[in-house]
Amino acid sequence: MKSSIVWSIVFFVAGLALAGLALVNPLDWSWARAVQERVGIAGDEMAGEAVADSEAGSPQREILYWRAPMDPSYVRDAPGKSPMGMDLIPVYADEVGSVPGLVQIDPVFVQNIGVRSAEVLETDIPRAIRTVGTFTYDESQIYSVSTKYEGWIENVRVNYVGEPVERGQALFDIFSPQLVNTQQAYLDALRYAGRLDAGAYPEIAARARSLVESSRQRLSYWDMTPEQLQTLGEGGQVTRALTVASPVTGLVLSKMGQALDGMRASPGMVLYQIVDLSTIWLEAEVYEADAPGVAVGQSVRVQTPHVPGGAASGTVRYIYPYLEPATRTLKLSIEIPNPSRQFRADMYADVTIDVPSAQNVLAVPQEAVIRSGEREVVVLDIGGGTFQVREVSLGVNQSGLWEIREGLAAGDRVVVSSQFLIDSESNLREAIRKLTAPRPSTNAVNDRAPVVEPPMPESMDAEAASPEHEHQEVR
Repeated sequence: MKSSIVWSIVFFVAGLALAGLALVNPLDWSWARAVQERVGIAGDEMAGEAVADSEAGSPQREILYWRAPMDPSYVRDAPGKSPMGMDLIPVYADEVGSVPGLVQIDPVFVQNIGVRSAEVLETDIPRAIRTVGTFTYDESQIYSVSTKYEGWIENVRVNYVGEPVERGQALFDIFSPQLVNTQQAYLDALRYAGRLDAGAYPEIAARARSLVESSRQRLSYWDMTPEQLQTLGEGGQVTRALTVASPVTGLVLSKMGQALDGMRASPGMVLYQIVDLSTIWLEAEVYEADAPGVAVGQSVRVQTPHVPGGAASGTVRYIYPYLEPATRTLKLSIEIPNPSRQFRADMYADVTIDVPSAQNVLAVPQEAVIRSGEREVVVLDIGGGTFQVREVSLGVNQSGLWEIREGLAAGDRVVVSSQFLIDSESNLREAIRKLTAPRPSTNAVNDRAPVVEPPMPESMDAEAASPEHEHQEVR
């Protein structure tokens, strides 16, 4: 009795050891490989039967392929095991769908990855181009101080570049022999005309008055002011040195020489340059993409944070006809009123150019658009964990919104967070679908049309079939 029990235990242990050797097969036995293949086939059949049993109570669903749970790129046409030893899971046709880019995701997983969506709205998109600029002088308000006669400068009163001056303020005196002679001729004409007015020669008196007027006109052409002419006529004394005054209120931009006292001045020589700061220009640059939205006469808002109350408005006065080659930007000239003289040349300013807004357009949040460089897509939230990657055509991008010109309709919902994960899943499934699609035969021999042998003449057939012919061929 005891010996039979012992033998039973020995046979049981031996059977377990034999089964383990067959599954492990360390010596690559052929009979062990046959056992492994049988076990694998049985396992596949059992997995298929389990899936079939689980779907017995539901409508028949078409299985496109089987994939590994942890490696979606591992795809097979039949059930089995993944390289990690896990059962392959089926992928059904109704999960992928016939629409390209359609993705079905478990609602629990959608909530876990934090998918948020927003509605496509029909709205206005305000547009504003923001840039920076540098103030410069209004070139139309720069005045040059020079003389129309030769002379020598005396008694200079304005000596520094950048010094502010007022209109009519004395700059310097100038002595000119030509000016002295003309003044004397004017005084002589006045005295001559005064004596003839009391006489009985009206024609000669008229010619004398004409001479007075011509002398007076000549002095005015030499920039003598009406006040100076009046003083000259009333005093009756020639002024040795004429005072030259500033023609405008502003700043001295430049000055001839370090000191003007005693310097000889020739006609047309620029002695001072004075700029009027009541208006000032601002030069700004915009990117090439923003250039079509800029036009002459558009309103511009300027802000200088370092200047108290440094906010002003102006207009675009000129657009340069070329782009800067280094920066690929378009240069603008903006005219800004400057009555308080708070803006000065070479100051920096923030510039906002108001351009016409996009009105009544479809818009989505900026974060909803995925731009790959070749195309622009959004992820459409259909509902129930179903999403679709859809290509769109974009327009204006301002104020955190993208204008949608094609691809969406008002009321659609687009994903604004985690859309990159959904787009990646869509691309993966599309790639798998293409990999599992039936491919045309690559066998060049099978693809060729069958070759038809031409019929042989009966005489040749008979000769080939005769024993003699066969004997000759054998020899």
